[in-house]
Amino acid sequence: MVTPTQDDAVRRDPPPLSTSLERGHPQRWWALGALVASMLVLGFDMTILNVALPTMARDLGASTGQQQWMADAYVVVFASLMLPAGLLGDRFGRRRMLIAGLSVFLAGSLAGALVDDVTWVIVARALMGVGGALVMPLALAVLPSLFGPDERTKAVGAVSAASALGMPLGPIIGGWLLNHFWWGSVFLVNVPMAAIGITACLFLLPETRDPASPEVDAVSTALTAVGLSVLVYAIIEAPSRGWGDPLVLGCFAVAVVLIGLLVARERRSPRPMLDLSLLAERGFLLNTLAATLVMFVLSGLMFVLPQYLQAVLGHDALATGVRMLPMMGGLLVASRGAQPLVVRFGPRAVISAGLVVLAFAAFLGSRTTVDDGYGATALWLSLAGLGFGFAVVPAMSAALGALPRDRAGSGSGLLMTVRQVGSAVGIALLGSLLASTYADRLDTSALPRAAAKAADDSVVGAHVIAGRLGDRALDASANAAYIHGMDLVLLVSGIAALVTALLAAALLPSPERPAETEREDVGMAPAPADAGQ
Repeated sequence: MVTPTQDDAVRRDPPPLSTSLERGHPQRWWALGALVASMLVLGFDMTILNVALPTMARDLGASTGQQQWMADAYVVVFASLMLPAGLLGDRFGRRRMLIAGLSVFLAGSLAGALVDDVTWVIVARALMGVGGALVMPLALAVLPSLFGPDERTKAVGAVSAASALGMPLGPIIGGWLLNHFWWGSVFLVNVPMAAIGITACLFLLPETRDPASPEVDAVSTALTAVGLSVLVYAIIEAPSRGWGDPLVLGCFAVAVVLIGLLVARERRSPRPMLDLSLLAERGFLLNTLAATLVMFVLSGLMFVLPQYLQAVLGHDALATGVRMLPMMGGLLVASRGAQPLVVRFGPRAVISAGLVVLAFAAFLGSRTTVDDGYGATALWLSLAGLGFGFAVVPAMSAALGALPRDRAGSGSGLLMTVRQVGSAVGIALLGSLLASTYADRLDTSALPRAAAKAADDSVVGAHVIAGRLGDRALDASANAAYIHGMDLVLLVSGIAALVTALLAAALLPSPERPAETEREDVGMAPAPADAGQ
């Protein structure tokens, strides 16, 4: 008689969530490679646009508000559709939806490269957001099915590192393209990257699904999309129109009503798309909020930084990409180093420490002056990357670990939706703070009305006007005004990060509690043979 081994027991367990790939199978690492390829595309695109915005502002005549929309159109659509995307993956197959998402992303990138108008660039970015919404939550949703608790943080770190690897490559390659080709090339370069991701998913990723998941609710999806869009529109328009403008106040009121209707509808639904019951899990809720507030800070920082490096310090697009490497280097180091620290000290300590480092970096950056060179910027960028990585990777891993496996798609969709809402609001709110502060500080008293309006719209516009008029005083005023606005944005970001660190240290659940450890192990255990019967 042969004594059954532990591996035999694992093989006898039915595969979770209709997947043919069992835990412990070596192919799970190849499957992780497919997810990494998919996330690399999203990380690549994220920073290419940031470094291209000053060039696009000059070539297309885009104002600061239009630049915010070029960044936010992607994020708003992304956030609005991730919940239904997670459910579509649960219901019809996560690999299938990943491939569909990468295909839509490829189409949006191709469209963005071919248009020559700000409005159509925004439309193309929105289409890319549809594709990204399918890719991001589903790439995370399959991880609990492929990896146990002992390997999950490593897998989340690999997926996060893929986005991080795309981030430093994006500005460098994008900067090189902008120096040699037209701005549309930063969209076109995504096409082969997306094609590689599609190929990897086709040949390496197993299909997983949960046919019992709720159907996609079209009304809830519409309420989410319109509510978030109206909210972001109000925040972006407020600096130019005024916070007390009737249109701005009306948009805020409409956004509150629509989001309130969404919550009420989902609470009444027997099988909600926005599963608010997941928020009753303290670990999921608090780790999701921590990751969201980190994204709020990072998105605002990433919006203001390229314009400072290009418009104020005078670097070209390629040099700007290279000078953003310290942040990405810190992020990569933290992505690799988070797991050992979590094992030794627990996620609460690592998340809190990461947020404190991020806050310190933002406070250091908020002391930037007109006379400062790049050296000081490189220092606080490195610290910001470290803080971001040490905060967001453990927070996401802990949030995913609190999810029941059969709700991985909808739960990860909720996690990523809340995170992306933080990004959208961060770009809109901190970008608006920058725009209003810059316009208030800029001296345009000696300019004609049309020239003054163009200078007020963005620091890039001010330098264009100053160059045409030979006005060195306007150049100096624009630089000083922009740095003052950037410092204020970084100060607010630092305060937000520090408050989040204190809340994380006080409220995040302790990993040493036996009940929580037991709940995680139960949530991640292979499904029993009679599950769902």
